Amino acid sequence: MMKNKINVLLMKTFLMVFGAIFLLSCGSESQSSSEAVAEEEQVETVPDFQISLAQWSLHKSFFGEAIENWQTFGKLFEQSPDSILKGDIDPMDFPAIAAGYGINSIELVNVFYYTKAENNEYWEAFKQKCEEAGVTVGLIMCDRLGNLADADSVARMTAVENHYKWVDVAKFLGAHSIRVNAAGQGTAEEVAENAKDGLTKLGEYGASKGINIIVENHGGYSSDGTWLSGVMKGVGMDNVGTLPDFGNFCLERSPDGCVNEYDRYQGMTDLMPFAKGVSAKSNDFDENGNEVSSDFLRIMKIVKESGFKGYVGIEYEGNTLSEDEGIKATKVLLEKVFKEL
Repeated sequence: MMKNKINVLLMKTFLMVFGAIFLLSCGSESQSSSEAVAEEEQVETVPDFQISLAQWSLHKSFFGEAIENWQTFGKLFEQSPDSILKGDIDPMDFPAIAAGYGINSIELVNVFYYTKAENNEYWEAFKQKCEEAGVTVGLIMCDRLGNLADADSVARMTAVENHYKWVDVAKFLGAHSIRVNAAGQGTAEEVAENAKDGLTKLGEYGASKGINIIVENHGGYSSDGTWLSGVMKGVGMDNVGTLPDFGNFCLERSPDGCVNEYDRYQGMTDLMPFAKGVSAKSNDFDENGNEVSSDFLRIMKIVKESGFKGYVGIEYEGNTLSEDEGIKATKVLLEKVFKEL
Protein backbone atom coordinates (compact mmCIF):
# COMPACT_ATOMS: atom_id res chain seq x y z
CA MET A 1 0.00 0.00 0.00
CA MET A 2 2.76 2.39 0.97
CA LYS A 3 4.61 1.42 -2.20
CA ASN A 4 1.59 2.35 -4.32
CA LYS A 5 1.31 5.77 -2.67
CA ILE A 6 4.98 6.42 -3.34
CA ASN A 7 4.53 5.42 -6.96
CA VAL A 8 1.53 7.76 -7.30
CA LEU A 9 3.50 10.64 -5.78
CA LEU A 10 6.43 9.97 -8.08
CA MET A 11 4.09 9.91 -11.06
CA LYS A 12 2.47 13.23 -10.05
CA THR A 13 5.88 14.80 -9.55
CA PHE A 14 7.02 13.54 -12.96
CA LEU A 15 3.92 14.93 -14.65
CA MET A 16 4.33 18.31 -12.95
CA VAL A 17 7.98 18.58 -13.95
CA PHE A 18 7.30 17.36 -17.50
CA GLY A 19 4.41 19.82 -17.82
CA ALA A 20 6.55 22.72 -16.69
CA ILE A 21 9.30 21.79 -19.14
CA PHE A 22 6.74 21.42 -21.94
CA LEU A 23 5.25 24.85 -21.21
CA LEU A 24 8.66 26.49 -21.07
CA SER A 25 9.58 24.80 -24.31
CA CYS A 26 6.38 25.96 -25.99
CA GLY A 27 6.85 29.45 -24.65
CA SER A 28 10.42 29.57 -25.90
CA GLU A 29 9.36 28.24 -29.29
CA SER A 30 6.52 30.77 -29.46
CA GLN A 31 8.85 33.60 -28.53
CA SER A 32 11.40 32.53 -31.12
CA SER A 33 8.69 32.32 -33.77
CA SER A 34 7.41 35.76 -32.83
CA GLU A 35 10.89 37.19 -33.00
CA ALA A 36 11.45 35.54 -36.38
CA VAL A 37 8.18 36.96 -37.71
CA ALA A 38 9.05 40.40 -36.33
CA GLU A 39 12.47 40.26 -37.97
CA GLU A 40 10.92 39.08 -41.24
CA GLU A 41 8.37 41.89 -41.14
CA GLN A 42 11.15 44.39 -40.43
CA VAL A 43 13.08 43.20 -43.49
CA GLU A 44 9.96 43.33 -45.64
CA THR A 45 9.20 46.92 -44.63
CA VAL A 46 12.44 48.23 -46.17
CA PRO A 47 11.21 50.03 -49.30
CA ASP A 48 12.61 49.27 -52.72
CA PHE A 49 13.25 52.97 -53.29
CA GLN A 50 14.38 55.73 -50.96
CA ILE A 51 15.17 59.38 -51.62
CA SER A 52 18.58 61.01 -51.48
CA LEU A 53 19.49 64.64 -52.15
CA ALA A 54 22.05 65.70 -54.74
CA GLN A 55 24.01 68.71 -53.53
CA TRP A 56 23.74 70.33 -56.96
CA SER A 57 20.08 71.03 -56.16
CA LEU A 58 21.40 73.85 -53.97
CA HIS A 59 24.23 75.10 -56.20
CA LYS A 60 22.77 78.62 -56.42
CA SER A 61 22.70 78.84 -52.65
CA PHE A 62 26.32 77.67 -52.42
CA PHE A 63 27.71 79.74 -55.30
CA GLY A 64 25.61 82.89 -54.88
CA GLU A 65 26.67 85.77 -57.12
CA ALA A 66 29.57 83.74 -58.51
CA ILE A 67 27.25 82.18 -61.10
CA GLU A 68 25.81 85.40 -62.49
CA ASN A 69 28.21 84.85 -65.38
CA TRP A 70 29.30 81.27 -66.08
CA GLN A 71 32.36 82.34 -68.08
CA THR A 72 33.58 84.42 -65.16
CA PHE A 73 32.71 81.52 -62.88
CA GLY A 74 35.10 79.25 -64.77
CA LYS A 75 37.92 81.76 -64.51
CA LEU A 76 37.30 82.25 -60.80
CA PHE A 77 37.37 78.51 -60.26
CA GLU A 78 40.68 78.12 -62.07
CA GLN A 79 42.23 80.95 -60.05
CA SER A 80 40.83 79.93 -56.67
CA PRO A 81 38.26 77.14 -56.28
CA ASP A 82 37.15 78.45 -52.89
CA SER A 83 36.40 81.88 -54.34
CA ILE A 84 33.30 80.57 -56.11
CA LEU A 85 31.58 79.83 -52.79
CA LYS A 86 29.84 83.18 -52.45
CA GLY A 87 26.46 81.90 -51.33
CA ASP A 88 24.56 82.06 -48.06
CA ILE A 89 25.14 78.47 -46.99
CA ASP A 90 28.27 76.51 -46.11
CA PRO A 91 28.98 73.11 -47.77
CA MET A 92 29.87 71.81 -44.30
CA ASP A 93 26.22 72.25 -43.32
CA PHE A 94 24.80 70.16 -46.17
CA PRO A 95 24.11 67.08 -43.98
CA ALA A 96 21.93 69.14 -41.62
CA ILE A 97 20.21 70.84 -44.57
CA ALA A 98 19.30 67.46 -46.09
CA ALA A 99 18.04 66.18 -42.76
CA GLY A 100 15.77 69.22 -42.63
CA TYR A 101 13.96 67.84 -45.69
CA GLY A 102 13.55 64.47 -44.02
CA ILE A 103 16.24 62.95 -46.25
CA ASN A 104 18.91 60.68 -44.78
CA SER A 105 21.28 60.17 -47.71
CA ILE A 106 23.26 62.80 -49.60
CA GLU A 107 25.18 63.03 -52.87
CA LEU A 108 28.14 65.39 -52.64
CA VAL A 109 29.64 67.44 -55.48
CA ASN A 110 33.41 67.71 -55.37
CA VAL A 111 33.58 71.29 -56.67
CA PHE A 112 32.13 72.50 -53.36
CA TYR A 113 35.08 70.87 -51.57
CA TYR A 114 37.71 71.07 -54.30
CA THR A 115 40.60 72.21 -52.11
CA LYS A 116 39.58 69.92 -49.24
CA ALA A 117 40.19 66.57 -50.96
CA GLU A 118 43.26 65.72 -48.88
CA ASN A 119 42.29 67.66 -45.75
CA ASN A 120 41.69 64.84 -43.27
CA GLU A 121 40.63 67.17 -40.46
CA TYR A 122 37.93 68.67 -42.67
CA TRP A 123 36.49 65.27 -43.57
CA GLU A 124 36.59 64.11 -39.97
CA ALA A 125 34.53 67.17 -39.05
CA PHE A 126 32.21 66.58 -42.00
CA LYS A 127 31.70 62.96 -41.02
CA GLN A 128 30.80 64.12 -37.52
CA LYS A 129 28.24 66.49 -39.03
CA CYS A 130 26.72 63.57 -40.91
CA GLU A 131 26.49 61.47 -37.76
CA GLU A 132 24.88 64.32 -35.83
CA ALA A 133 22.29 64.83 -38.58
CA GLY A 134 21.62 61.10 -39.01
CA VAL A 135 22.70 61.31 -42.64
CA THR A 136 24.93 59.04 -44.74
CA VAL A 137 26.90 59.87 -47.88
CA GLY A 138 25.83 57.82 -50.88
CA LEU A 139 28.16 59.09 -53.56
CA ILE A 140 30.44 61.94 -54.61
CA MET A 141 29.95 63.59 -58.02
CA CYS A 142 33.36 64.42 -59.47
CA ASP A 143 34.04 67.11 -62.08
CA ARG A 144 36.97 69.21 -63.32
CA LEU A 145 39.53 66.44 -62.85
CA GLY A 146 40.46 65.87 -66.48
CA ASN A 147 38.97 63.67 -69.20
CA LEU A 148 38.90 59.94 -68.52
CA ALA A 149 38.56 59.40 -72.27
CA ASP A 150 41.28 61.85 -73.27
CA ALA A 151 42.90 61.00 -76.61
CA ASP A 152 46.34 61.57 -75.05
CA SER A 153 47.26 58.53 -72.96
CA VAL A 154 49.37 60.57 -70.53
CA ALA A 155 46.62 63.14 -69.97
CA ARG A 156 44.12 60.30 -69.61
CA MET A 157 46.20 58.62 -66.91
CA THR A 158 46.61 61.95 -65.14
CA ALA A 159 42.81 62.28 -65.10
CA VAL A 160 42.53 58.76 -63.69
CA GLU A 161 44.99 59.56 -60.91
CA ASN A 162 43.24 62.87 -60.16
CA HIS A 163 40.18 60.83 -59.14
CA TYR A 164 42.10 58.66 -56.66
CA LYS A 165 41.85 61.17 -53.82
CA TRP A 166 38.08 61.35 -54.24
CA VAL A 167 37.85 57.57 -54.14
CA ASP A 168 39.71 57.81 -50.83
CA VAL A 169 37.32 60.46 -49.51
CA ALA A 170 34.35 58.32 -50.56
CA LYS A 171 35.86 55.37 -48.70
CA PHE A 172 36.39 57.42 -45.54
CA LEU A 173 32.83 58.80 -45.60
CA GLY A 174 31.27 55.38 -46.19
CA ALA A 175 29.98 56.21 -49.68
CA HIS A 176 29.42 53.45 -52.24
CA SER A 177 30.47 55.34 -55.40
CA ILE A 178 32.03 58.30 -57.09
CA ARG A 179 30.29 59.67 -60.18
CA VAL A 180 32.60 60.45 -63.09
CA ASN A 181 32.37 61.66 -66.69
CA ALA A 182 33.41 59.81 -69.83
CA ALA A 183 34.45 62.80 -71.91
CA GLY A 184 37.09 62.92 -74.60
CA GLN A 185 37.96 64.07 -78.11
CA GLY A 186 37.52 62.22 -81.38
CA THR A 187 34.94 60.06 -83.08
CA ALA A 188 32.39 58.12 -81.06
CA GLU A 189 34.41 54.95 -81.59
CA GLU A 190 37.69 56.58 -80.58
CA VAL A 191 36.26 58.15 -77.44
CA ALA A 192 34.58 54.86 -76.51
CA GLU A 193 37.90 53.00 -76.68
CA ASN A 194 39.67 55.65 -74.62
CA ALA A 195 36.81 55.70 -72.11
CA LYS A 196 37.08 51.94 -71.64
CA ASP A 197 40.79 52.32 -70.90
CA GLY A 198 40.37 55.21 -68.46
CA LEU A 199 37.41 53.65 -66.66
CA THR A 200 39.13 50.28 -66.38
CA LYS A 201 42.21 51.82 -64.77
CA LEU A 202 40.12 53.92 -62.38
CA GLY A 203 37.86 50.94 -61.75
CA GLU A 204 40.85 48.91 -60.62
CA TYR A 205 41.77 51.53 -58.03
CA GLY A 206 38.13 51.84 -56.96
CA ALA A 207 37.90 48.07 -56.51
CA SER A 208 40.94 48.13 -54.22
CA LYS A 209 39.00 50.51 -51.96
CA GLY A 210 35.57 48.92 -52.34
CA ILE A 211 34.23 51.93 -54.26
CA ASN A 212 32.13 51.93 -57.45
CA ILE A 213 33.00 54.13 -60.41
CA ILE A 214 29.76 55.25 -62.04
CA VAL A 215 29.31 57.26 -65.22
CA GLU A 216 26.46 59.72 -65.65
CA ASN A 217 24.88 60.57 -68.97
CA HIS A 218 26.32 64.06 -68.86
CA GLY A 219 26.48 65.51 -72.35
CA GLY A 220 28.30 64.61 -75.54
CA TYR A 221 28.56 60.94 -76.42
CA SER A 222 27.69 59.92 -72.86
CA SER A 223 24.13 61.17 -73.38
CA ASP A 224 23.66 58.51 -76.06
CA GLY A 225 22.31 55.49 -74.21
CA THR A 226 23.56 53.06 -76.84
CA TRP A 227 27.07 54.53 -76.70
CA LEU A 228 27.36 54.54 -72.91
CA SER A 229 25.87 51.07 -72.46
CA GLY A 230 28.39 49.86 -75.05
CA VAL A 231 31.23 51.36 -73.03
CA MET A 232 29.93 49.59 -69.92
CA LYS A 233 29.85 46.25 -71.73
CA GLY A 234 33.37 46.88 -72.98
CA VAL A 235 34.70 47.61 -69.49
CA GLY A 236 32.87 44.64 -67.97
CA MET A 237 33.81 45.31 -64.34
CA ASP A 238 31.45 44.72 -61.41
CA ASN A 239 32.31 48.05 -59.78
CA VAL A 240 32.05 50.18 -62.94
CA GLY A 241 28.49 51.19 -63.77
CA THR A 242 26.15 54.07 -64.52
CA LEU A 243 24.21 56.84 -62.80
CA PRO A 244 21.24 57.29 -65.16
CA ASP A 245 19.89 60.83 -65.04
CA PHE A 246 16.26 61.41 -66.04
CA GLY A 247 17.04 64.49 -68.07
CA ASN A 248 20.65 64.53 -69.28
CA PHE A 249 20.13 63.13 -72.77
CA CYS A 250 21.00 66.18 -74.85
CA LEU A 251 23.44 65.23 -77.60
CA GLU A 252 23.87 68.67 -79.15
CA ARG A 253 23.23 72.17 -77.86
CA SER A 254 22.90 75.59 -79.40
CA PRO A 255 22.70 79.00 -77.70
CA ASP A 256 18.92 78.49 -77.63
CA GLY A 257 19.04 75.10 -75.95
CA CYS A 258 19.12 71.44 -76.93
CA VAL A 259 18.76 70.79 -80.67
CA ASN A 260 19.32 67.03 -80.66
CA GLU A 261 18.16 64.82 -77.81
CA TYR A 262 18.34 61.07 -77.27
CA ASP A 263 14.99 59.65 -76.19
CA ARG A 264 15.12 59.75 -72.39
CA TYR A 265 12.92 56.71 -71.88
CA GLN A 266 15.03 54.62 -74.23
CA GLY A 267 18.12 56.07 -72.57
CA MET A 268 16.95 55.02 -69.12
CA THR A 269 16.20 51.55 -70.48
CA ASP A 270 19.71 51.38 -71.98
CA LEU A 271 21.51 52.46 -68.83
CA MET A 272 19.54 50.85 -65.99
CA PRO A 273 21.13 47.38 -66.37
CA PHE A 274 24.41 48.96 -65.21
CA ALA A 275 22.97 51.41 -62.66
CA LYS A 276 24.29 51.74 -59.13
CA GLY A 277 22.29 54.90 -58.49
CA VAL A 278 19.56 56.98 -60.15
CA SER A 279 19.32 60.75 -60.53
CA ALA A 280 15.83 62.29 -60.69
CA LYS A 281 16.43 65.50 -62.65
CA SER A 282 13.65 68.05 -62.32
CA ASN A 283 13.12 71.56 -63.69
CA ASP A 284 9.49 72.66 -63.89
CA PHE A 285 6.17 71.30 -62.66
CA ASP A 286 2.59 71.56 -63.88
CA GLU A 287 -0.45 72.40 -61.76
CA ASN A 288 -0.75 68.75 -60.71
CA GLY A 289 2.81 68.59 -59.43
CA ASN A 290 4.14 66.53 -62.33
CA GLU A 291 7.51 67.33 -63.93
CA VAL A 292 6.75 68.81 -67.34
CA SER A 293 9.67 67.27 -69.28
CA SER A 294 9.91 63.81 -67.75
CA ASP A 295 7.16 61.34 -66.94
CA PHE A 296 8.45 60.28 -63.53
CA LEU A 297 6.05 57.34 -63.25
CA ARG A 298 7.03 55.98 -66.65
CA ILE A 299 10.73 56.34 -65.84
CA MET A 300 10.41 54.76 -62.42
CA LYS A 301 8.62 51.80 -63.98
CA ILE A 302 11.70 51.34 -66.16
CA VAL A 303 13.86 51.62 -63.04
CA LYS A 304 11.77 49.04 -61.20
CA GLU A 305 11.66 46.62 -64.12
CA SER A 306 15.47 46.69 -64.27
CA GLY A 307 15.60 45.19 -60.78
CA PHE A 308 17.29 48.23 -59.26
CA LYS A 309 16.62 48.92 -55.59
CA GLY A 310 18.08 51.78 -53.61
CA TYR A 311 18.28 55.54 -53.53
CA VAL A 312 16.86 57.89 -56.14
CA GLY A 313 18.55 61.28 -55.91
CA ILE A 314 16.71 64.59 -56.18
CA GLU A 315 18.55 66.92 -58.55
CA TYR A 316 16.51 70.07 -59.02
CA GLU A 317 17.81 72.54 -61.62
CA GLY A 318 14.78 74.71 -62.34
CA ASN A 319 14.36 78.47 -62.32
CA THR A 320 10.62 78.90 -61.79
CA LEU A 321 10.62 77.58 -58.24
CA SER A 322 13.26 78.41 -55.66
CA GLU A 323 15.73 75.66 -54.84
CA ASP A 324 13.90 74.99 -51.59
CA GLU A 325 10.52 74.77 -53.33
CA GLY A 326 11.95 72.68 -56.17
CA ILE A 327 13.49 70.14 -53.81
CA LYS A 328 10.22 69.82 -51.92
CA ALA A 329 8.18 69.51 -55.13
CA THR A 330 10.48 66.78 -56.46
CA LYS A 331 10.34 64.91 -53.16
CA VAL A 332 6.53 65.01 -53.12
CA LEU A 333 6.40 63.76 -56.71
CA LEU A 334 8.82 60.90 -56.05
CA GLU A 335 6.91 59.83 -52.95
CA LYS A 336 3.69 59.85 -54.96
CA VAL A 337 5.25 57.80 -57.75
CA PHE A 338 6.76 55.27 -55.33
CA LYS A 339 3.27 54.60 -53.95
CA GLU A 340 1.86 54.14 -57.44
CA LEU A 341 4.47 51.60 -58.51
